[in-house]
Amino acid sequence: MDLQAIIQQYKPGFIKKYGNSLLPSQWLAIHAMQRCRTPNSGELTLQCTQCEQSHWHPLSCGHRSCPKCQNHEVSQWLDRQQKKLLPVEYFMVTFTLPKQLRTLAWQNQKAIYSLFFACVISTLKGFGLNPDKLGAELGLTAVLHTHSRRLDYHPHIHVVVPGGGIDKKRRQWKKLKGKYLFNEFALATVFRARLIAAIKADGLSVPAKTPKQWVVNVRHVGKGLPALQYLSRYLYRGVISEKNIVSNRNGKVTFKYIDSTSKKTQYRTLTGEAFLQLILQHVLPRGFRRVRDYGFLHANAKKLLALVQLVLFVFVKDVLPRKRPVFKCPKCQSPMLIKMIRRPSSSGLGILAQSDHSFWNIPIT
Repeated sequence: MDLQAIIQQYKPGFIKKYGNSLLPSQWLAIHAMQRCRTPNSGELTLQCTQCEQSHWHPLSCGHRSCPKCQNHEVSQWLDRQQKKLLPVEYFMVTFTLPKQLRTLAWQNQKAIYSLFFACVISTLKGFGLNPDKLGAELGLTAVLHTHSRRLDYHPHIHVVVPGGGIDKKRRQWKKLKGKYLFNEFALATVFRARLIAAIKADGLSVPAKTPKQWVVNVRHVGKGLPALQYLSRYLYRGVISEKNIVSNRNGKVTFKYIDSTSKKTQYRTLTGEAFLQLILQHVLPRGFRRVRDYGFLHANAKKLLALVQLVLFVFVKDVLPRKRPVFKCPKCQSPMLIKMIRRPSSSGLGILAQSDHSFWNIPIT
């Protein structure tokens, strides 16, 4: 099923019902997805290098919530993360906001999400630096998800943690013993206290019925690559794949998902307008970063990561930048060159530039 066609069909009713509550980031997302890969998003002129075949090719919208876009960016992120993988056991730690705080989070997304990240990372770093637990600096890759498998609003942060840390003073790697990271209940207790204090310090009110016990899940995931591949699914391409939308008939849309408890395929059916609202509620505020690295995995800690790799005898292979797929001629399958680009303007599509080869460096999904 095509999400763009669903937007086209139900957008008038959706705006009538939910338009007054839409955030600016959601307006941008629905307009971008609606025009994706159409002339309204811009076009390229492609010319074959062999048979002189030429045609216009519509541009993608490039929005991170669009299921048709950002595949190249996902691949690039995985390439960068794989260069940081270590020969140790890995863990996935998941921190979940209790349901009593979700209304507050929805109404103050940038503030609460930022505090959420800060308290999650400070909690894990504190446990790592504790001499009774590890006594070393951790490397962390954290990703914010706002959805459950049913696509309900369910903010949580996944953190991929290598099983060990670096003692910078001794230039020593400290390895975790066994397949155990930290106690889940102790993590939850410290995280709860820090986030509640941070919310109050930010001038916001904590709901009176906020529970005393919160949920933190710590899971051993073996090597790090499978965990990173799981997280990469929802980094740049929205919360649902078009292959999971199974039907659109009689004003209702049905999609499938895997139930987290039974591991069986389940189906959920909503009106078209409610389905769009379900999708758009997970659009993050403009400019907010969903994925972040910390500790010796941070982009500014390359020397520290190099030290860790040296201590663990990791041989890092040079990885060439991943090239974007080459346009191929539909007639003879030869490579095609980008000759011209047109982008939408207030008065229609205007020609911005012409070139022979220079536009190969333009990021085109």
